[in-house]
Amino acid sequence: MKTREPIVAGKFYPGDKKEIINLLRSIYLKEKSKINTGLSKKNIIGGVVPHAGYVFSAYEAIHFFDIIKNSDSKFDTVFIINPNHTGYGNEEMALDNNECWETPLGKTKIDKDFSDILDLPVSGLAHRYEHSGEVMLPLLQYYLNYEFKILPVTISNQNYENAKKLAKSIYKANKTLNKKILIIASSDFSHYVEPELGKHLDSFVLKEIQNLNSEAIYNVVLEKNLSVCGYGPIMTLIEYSKMVSDNTKTEILRMGNSGETLPSKEVVDYVSILFYE
Repeated sequence: MKTREPIVAGKFYPGDKKEIINLLRSIYLKEKSKINTGLSKKNIIGGVVPHAGYVFSAYEAIHFFDIIKNSDSKFDTVFIINPNHTGYGNEEMALDNNECWETPLGKTKIDKDFSDILDLPVSGLAHRYEHSGEVMLPLLQYYLNYEFKILPVTISNQNYENAKKLAKSIYKANKTLNKKILIIASSDFSHYVEPELGKHLDSFVLKEIQNLNSEAIYNVVLEKNLSVCGYGPIMTLIEYSKMVSDNTKTEILRMGNSGETLPSKEVVDYVSILFYE
């Protein structure tokens, strides 16, 4: 079975199974009392999840993953939609060419049912060295105690039209497959700014996420030169959510920054957001 081996194990998250489990347990115990577990009862569409090193961003991420763990829904397929930081690959959006992805917690199969009918190019190179999709998988493997598949999609050209196209492709494909799917939009927020400035800059995007206005997100990112790195995946999640529900709601689960772990005058911001109806 053609396998994508982990590229950031031992960097963004521990390279050893026991160390991953111990780290996530430790972070969970610190966050447990603040997790809104009542949201597990909602019909969950997906969420925005940060993709930095676990010691920095898992404090936000586990709020999302603990909620889906406790959901009555069992997801067949998790779409991991992420930005392309590396610049590898020539495609504006791309699926991976492997059959499964591996982490220290094991192997997870790619959903070929979807990849075979989605009208998207394939590029192993675009995924090979990219961290923002990979870091989601150990969290999924740890939190979901049932079998599921993934479909990683990396976006190199993040714009409104591509977000709409990808959302429509996923929606159309699932009309045929009729699977229970979860959409993860992998994104960090403001990068290397003073904490208060970061909150201010993030607010422009957070406002439009809550308004479910993808086009406004795209415009404000360009106009204000914002450093929210996964605005393409976020726009895709918004567009998809509006296709599957007339009553999409969003809930900010936790906001934080790297300065909570490593004090600094310049921090990276992390926000986890649940989409549900």
